[in-house]
Amino acid sequence: MTGTVTATVAELVQRQWGDPRTGLRSRDTVLTHHDVSAGAAARAALLVDLLPRGAEPHLGVLLDNTPEYPLWLSAAALAGAAVAGINPTRRGAELARDIVHTECRVLVTQRAYLPLLDGLALPGLRVLVTDTDAYTELLTPYEGAEPGDAVVRPVRPDSRMLLYFTSGSTGAPKAAICSQGRLAAAGASLVAHFGVGRDDVHYICMPMFHGNAVIADWAPALSAGASVALRDRFSASGFLPDVREFGATYFTYVGRAIQYLLATPEGPGDREHGLRLGFGTEAGAVDAARFEARFGVKLVEGYGSSEGGAAIQRTPDTPTGAIGRAAPGDGLAVVDAEGQECERARFSPQGHLLNGAAAIGELVNKGRSPFEGYWRNEEAEKERLRGGWYWTGDLFYRDEADFYYFAGRTDDRLRVDSENLAAAVIENILARWTDAEAVAVYAVPDPVAGDMVMAALALREGAAFDPARFTEFLSGQADLGTKMPPRFVRVMDRLPTTATNKIQRASLRTEGFLSRDELWWRPTPGAAYTPLTPKALTTLRATYDSHNRAHLVWS
Repeated sequence: MTGTVTATVAELVQRQWGDPRTGLRSRDTVLTHHDVSAGAAARAALLVDLLPRGAEPHLGVLLDNTPEYPLWLSAAALAGAAVAGINPTRRGAELARDIVHTECRVLVTQRAYLPLLDGLALPGLRVLVTDTDAYTELLTPYEGAEPGDAVVRPVRPDSRMLLYFTSGSTGAPKAAICSQGRLAAAGASLVAHFGVGRDDVHYICMPMFHGNAVIADWAPALSAGASVALRDRFSASGFLPDVREFGATYFTYVGRAIQYLLATPEGPGDREHGLRLGFGTEAGAVDAARFEARFGVKLVEGYGSSEGGAAIQRTPDTPTGAIGRAAPGDGLAVVDAEGQECERARFSPQGHLLNGAAAIGELVNKGRSPFEGYWRNEEAEKERLRGGWYWTGDLFYRDEADFYYFAGRTDDRLRVDSENLAAAVIENILARWTDAEAVAVYAVPDPVAGDMVMAALALREGAAFDPARFTEFLSGQADLGTKMPPRFVRVMDRLPTTATNKIQRASLRTEGFLSRDELWWRPTPGAAYTPLTPKALTTLRATYDSHNRAHLVWS
């Protein structure tokens, strides 16, 4: 069945019916594929009865990665409903807004998250608490249901399947729409690309409210008829034990998950497992090489815009550091703010980017885009599709052979002495420093104009920031341009991250150099790093005041 083209996710769930092989595992649950299909059918029938007549067929899922999550995804597919993944790190009015905005009339949650709902205005919402006797009793009458017995709307390829939130630097998160057809096609594409088969075990440790876990891990497992193994929340220390216990062969990652895994103590059994592939984003070439050397597992860095508007896949001849090529006729290009194509990247004999300022721009799709829009957000859709192109919001550069290289988010662009820089490019260079466990680069306002470069460093256990050694390291990086060395360095125990292990750059930018962490700075670009003392900060404040820019830092 590997690679079988299927029009809807519902068909994939129906295909599990009668299959006695292990289909879903967690630490305390083992279900066959048939059990999953039957459980989904029961929940679909319950959902149809619970949804008010005429209401949008949307349910929210506020759960850890428990077996109930994929069961409800499967149930929604069978019923022709859509799942809004609710982020448990959201609080108060923001959490209520996510649920109300997506017009959820049913919310599936667990007892641990009930306190988050206390006092929220959620009119007409029916809450199901999965780890209670009441939930079990509610499901019991539906246990004889079969796939297709109950639908709230006819299931078609264009039926809404997911409403998953994507966030930017400003405004509330946007709920991107993913149809059953697009999700099924994404799963089939990854099956074909990676050769995923029925005997594979997909380990899902990234949170399932995020598109990565569902689109890149659950969907290809469903498409291939592979087994799924769940970790309720990502754990660096629990990763290898889980992989061994479940017999995992494939996993996905986002953000800084790989750095956290590399920070765990090395052991003689690091290669004693069956894992063969990791697929994700933002690991970086340095950490990907370290991961393969230590664990014997190849990491494939892919790119797919969260909203589905552009994708780049790795090919066997992809150079180190590149993401891959676009498919023929995809219409991808790298353009500047005026929409003009950027220069092709030029590299030194050592492979260092020489013309970053001219080569780095935003990735756009000038051709047909599979973007399916945002729920109730026409303004955001127009911004994403301005000029008839799909604007990804991501920075790239492209070489003469049409290989694309990721350079960060447009929100992470810095302008230093009139030169445009990409934070991710600087991060990839600083990641070579062996004392660093994790690195984040971001802009802080310059006292006169533009930005200055600031770096937050989480050091490896037992390491301390040595300014002289750090300066020596910087001077030895041939591809570190003259505008790239950090003016400010913030030393932290751990970088702040989201629930998907992405660095919270917004909070880092907001705090700037006014935090209480260990701070170092260069009073002038070529000076030695010295502590940013209260006296130095007072002098710096006077410089900002003299140029009428203090409000940009001391708000």
